[in-house]
Amino acid sequence: MPPVVNETTGPDDGFGSNAWLVDQMQRRFLDDPASVSAEWHAYFSGEAVSADPVATPTAPDAAAPAGPVAAAPAAPAVPVAPVAPVAPTPANDPGEPESAEIRGPGKVIVERMEASRELPTATSVRTFPSKLLEVNRRIINNQLTRFGGGKVSFTHLIGWAVVKAVTARPAMNTSYREVDGKPHRVTPANVNLGLAIDMERKDGTRTLLVPSIKSADTMTFQEFWGAYEDVVNRSRTGKITPDDFAGTTITLTNPGTVGTVQSVPRLMPGQGTIVGVGAIGYPPEYQAADSRVLAQTGVGRVITMTSTYDHRVIQGAESGLFLRRVHQLLLGEDGFYDEIFEAMGIPYVPARWADDTNPEPGSRPWAEKQARVFQLINMYRVRGHLIADLDPLRQEPPAIHAELDPITYGLTIWDLDREFATGNLGGKTQMTLGNILGTVRDAYCRTIGIEYMHIQEPDQKRWIQVHAEGRTDEPDDEAKRRILKKLTQAGAFERFLH
Repeated sequence: MPPVVNETTGPDDGFGSNAWLVDQMQRRFLDDPASVSAEWHAYFSGEAVSADPVATPTAPDAAAPAGPVAAAPAAPAVPVAPVAPVAPTPANDPGEPESAEIRGPGKVIVERMEASRELPTATSVRTFPSKLLEVNRRIINNQLTRFGGGKVSFTHLIGWAVVKAVTARPAMNTSYREVDGKPHRVTPANVNLGLAIDMERKDGTRTLLVPSIKSADTMTFQEFWGAYEDVVNRSRTGKITPDDFAGTTITLTNPGTVGTVQSVPRLMPGQGTIVGVGAIGYPPEYQAADSRVLAQTGVGRVITMTSTYDHRVIQGAESGLFLRRVHQLLLGEDGFYDEIFEAMGIPYVPARWADDTNPEPGSRPWAEKQARVFQLINMYRVRGHLIADLDPLRQEPPAIHAELDPITYGLTIWDLDREFATGNLGGKTQMTLGNILGTVRDAYCRTIGIEYMHIQEPDQKRWIQVHAEGRTDEPDDEAKRRILKKLTQAGAFERFLH
């Protein structure tokens, strides 16, 4: 029979390393017997007998029958000094845990999480390179920055890829429901993409809201981008409505924003799939490597995505094909980025996926590659105006002239972070290919085109190059007024001539 624990007796130390737990539970029992579970209550009150002689050592049975008992030979008495009781150190006393009822949104989350335990789910995982995603996002945001048009995040682009992939694999948008006790597969008419938004309260605690973008599959990317921003802004300003939470068919959560590499989120009842997006970063073995070495070896960052689905209505092959489709889209297949650029009014063609070829530095192929960089710089000076943004009506779709396409010269997105000699471009003798392209495109391919390489005087050509290439100084207000005055005079003179 287990010992009855009271103010003066404690549990036996036969629990080994778990004795701290027994001691803690004993204190809770002494303060409030109802605060411990029935099993602990029975143990401390002596109402249960443990089946484990090691974990629950027994005490002598006080109710043993009286009678002659064979006694063992008595051992010599050994004097034992009395041990004074040791009071617990207040600093080591863990104290009583504070308990507070979960209410409001937190209570709803608890209920939903409990309900999610009943769903038979499985998870697919896929990791893919993010290089092209990063490059095209940079092109989009550079253009938006010039005209104060906001910013596109990685989650915008990945969320759009999820919507397009679900459209191609509609089984991922289905869910399970019982009707009159019979199993049914529910197929929604549209894709209502839920967004898991982490919210921080004023007291520092956090909660989760999951509103959805309704009929995301019927939108252009620009419309999706606007609806995404609207939902997030209203969530953060407390203007979200119950309708924003209704009808979600598939959810996107992005724990990668806090550095989580891979996540298997909980699937909610009424949905078929939840997608988890991990952090974009280098594999762990490369995270401390020199960035120049990574560029030379063609090591790029990666992103891991998970698809957790209801296995009653979605099979593993469908989930795997869905992630493969997302992978293909983020590598630019089927005009994925072209469609985004068109919707956002980007007057250039997106970067393309290509395999890397990087010769050994100092070798002949490497020298030839360096020569092609010089050739590319020169061609932007000669023909850069051909892809300048000079068509405000957008009558013609953006196109890249072959002689201005880095791929024509064997240069790919993997070369963007590698350094090359420039021949003193913008006052610098060496730059990464990404900065080289940024410099010549800013000089010759924006809203002003310059055609001057036919000039016979080298000094004149050099003067134009010096004043056009690498100039990032923003004119002051006085200079802007002078420019406006000159443009007005030129316009008036043109009208007079006509």
